Amino acid sequence: MNHDSPLSPRPLRHLDAGPRRVLTTARLRAYGVSAAKADDQCRPGGPWQRLLPGVLLLHPGPPTSEERLHAVLLYTTRERPSARSGRVPVQPGPADSTAPHYEDAMITGLAALTLHGFSSAPPLPSLDTFDVLVPRLRRLRSTGCVRIVRAPVLPAPERVAGVPVAPVPRALADAVAGLDDTGTARRLLAEAVVGGHCDAAALVGELTAAKLLNRPHVEDAVNSLVAEGRAHAEDRLYRMVREYGLPDPLWNVDLRLPGGPHLGGLDAYWPQQAVALHLDIRREERPDDDVLRSEYARGREYLERLGITVVRVAPHRLRDAAEQQAAVIRTALTAADDREPAAHVVVLPR
Repeated sequence: MNHDSPLSPRPLRHLDAGPRRVLTTARLRAYGVSAAKADDQCRPGGPWQRLLPGVLLLHPGPPTSEERLHAVLLYTTRERPSARSGRVPVQPGPADSTAPHYEDAMITGLAALTLHGFSSAPPLPSLDTFDVLVPRLRRLRSTGCVRIVRAPVLPAPERVAGVPVAPVPRALADAVAGLDDTGTARRLLAEAVVGGHCDAAALVGELTAAKLLNRPHVEDAVNSLVAEGRAHAEDRLYRMVREYGLPDPLWNVDLRLPGGPHLGGLDAYWPQQAVALHLDIRREERPDDDVLRSEYARGREYLERLGITVVRVAPHRLRDAAEQQAAVIRTALTAADDREPAAHVVVLPR
């Protein structure tokens, strides 16, 4: 049999009655549908319609949210080369109903958050545009319901309902970049962390990389997030001290030298053993902040020169490894007898 001989395509009704009713013109050509025939099908009042350049909807009614999602991905994706010759029309059938594999494109922004299950994100039908994340060098432009978002390196996508979706921190950064009010940004950021979608550190790192923290409404939302994260971390700290039988410390205090300078605030302090505990809220959320790192290092060195042992605890360690953190604190407390007495300090409520 001559494999270069074209096969007769199946009637068009087999396409628009199939499970995938959004197709590219390239895929239609593989089915034996010429450009002229596709244009004829998309005439006013015709059975098909053109959703985006090179992407057709194979029915006359309004597209569903799922069809819109697949349309924007088909517009932006790199199509995988077919294993077929390319000269033989593909015969659509049951095997063709599998979900398409999209290359170098994923849903991000508000639509991605909705797909991730965020209750504070708008429902898909209410969105006029879908953000699609693509490599920076892709030659694409925003059009219709597609807004192109570029990145030098794409994150690994997560597949939700058959659609490649940006991870929550990246999707949030892209969503926040298009917002201008603190309330919506705060609700989305809070739901991300409190709802367990991602850690605050990963989220703030993504916002920092996107250079969004200098925007007032983003800064306000992050400050609110930090405050809420601190409250959760403090609750875990109280619970750890109680559940693992540690002696009760003085909670939330300031240290000063008698008649001297302020030494800093502490989340917990055991004065008899001169052991100080500090929750690394800010440093966990901004691990690449050199100024913050230097500030922490100076404060720790100063207290340790005074004979005070400083234990720094990352909030995620209280959540994931509370028993280990309790052991670290207990070791510091029991080692106090082997150390020289600490300098006298004044302890004040914070």
